[in-house]
Amino acid sequence: MDAVIENLPRYLSGFLLTLQLLVVSGVAAFIIGTLVAAMRISPVASLRGFATVYTELVRNTPLTLILFFCAFILPYFGVDLSYIVFATIGLSVYTSPFVAEALRSGINGVPIGQAEAARSLGLGFGQSVSLVILPQAFRMTIPPLINVLIALTKNTSVAGGFFVAELFTIGKELANANGDAVIAILLGVATFYLIITIPLGLLAGRIEKRVAVRR
Repeated sequence: MDAVIENLPRYLSGFLLTLQLLVVSGVAAFIIGTLVAAMRISPVASLRGFATVYTELVRNTPLTLILFFCAFILPYFGVDLSYIVFATIGLSVYTSPFVAEALRSGINGVPIGQAEAARSLGLGFGQSVSLVILPQAFRMTIPPLINVLIALTKNTSVAGGFFVAELFTIGKELANANGDAVIAILLGVATFYLIITIPLGLLAGRIEKRVAVRR
């Protein structure tokens, strides 16, 4: 374990960058995913079509390909950003359709009478979705949404292949430099990932129980 303790600052730097990617990409993915989910149930056919194509196209494209596009194709067209920003954009885009699909399943679980009651009160489509339908959908899809965040946490490791020194990249560098302590180095990496994923899983369970009691 000496190799782990001696390189703890490097672990922390990679961990903090992974956490940054998770938080920023997660927030952006939730915003994009919510908009896409709302478009999927829109009365405007063109919006529904765009949202459907976006969801199916992005969800079935490998994350590596999306990050490659962000890191190498966007600069070719003159987009001048850091690799961390490119990785954040790629992770946000890749995660957003999974958020949208989770929310859409929750929206489908909201009784149709809720939307009809909102319309009878004079609420427009946007007001009905934002004030009546989405709040209920969010409550019903908390566990799937947190599972999306857990998957995003692990997906941040792919950004290491595109010049982002996140936790997994730091682990590979330390393993190469400490060939006699590879197992300990990798256990250290796994521990830092678990610091993120286990609390998220526990949070999902607690929120699900609290929402179930309220309902």
